[in-house]
Amino acid sequence: MSITYAVIAALTIAANAGVAAADLAGARSVRANAAEVGVRPPWIPVLAALKAAGALGLLAGLLGLWHLDVVAAAGLVLFYAGAVAVHIRTRVLHNIAFPG
Repeated sequence: MSITYAVIAALTIAANAGVAAADLAGARSVRANAAEVGVRPPWIPVLAALKAAGALGLLAGLLGLWHLDVVAAAGLVLFYAGAVAVHIRTRVLHNIAFPG
C-alpha cells in the first residue's frame, strides 16, 4: 500500500465519517440541503448510514481487508454519483461542493 493511497483513504474516511455524524446529529445545514433537493427527513439517517458504512469499509481496507475496501469505494462512488444526479435533476447546484 502506498503512502499516497493511505493518505487519500484516511482523508476520505474522515470526510465521510464527519458528514455522517453531522447527518445523524441533525445539523441545520443538512436538513436545509436535504429539503432543497427533495430528500425527506426520514431518509437522512439512512443516507448517513451509507456514508458511515463506506468510511468503515475504507478503514477495514487500510487494516488489511482489501476486499471490503474495494466494495466500500465502489459504494461511495455510486452514492455520490447519485447525489450529484439528484442535485442536477432538481437544479440545485450551489451547494454540491460545499454544503451550507
